[in-house]
Amino acid sequence: MNQQIDPGQLQLLVERIENLEQDAKQVAEDIKEVYSQAKAQGYDPKYIKQCIKLRAKDPDQLEEEDELLQMYRKALNI
Repeated sequence: MNQQIDPGQLQLLVERIENLEQDAKQVAEDIKEVYSQAKAQGYDPKYIKQCIKLRAKDPDQLEEEDELLQMYRKALNI
């Protein structure tokens, strides 16, 4: 391996990744706290998570999935 390594640049990259990982950990803890607050207020976190996933989808894709699900439910008398 003949690749030259710039220790300063590598150090900066590693520190940046470490900082981002710490930020991500804090964000995950904050999200967990919000779910706990929602549960304490009587909301079901499971359904909040589903709503968040649905909101992230393309509206056309979501409509198509809803139509298919309704068709399957009707066929199975659910």
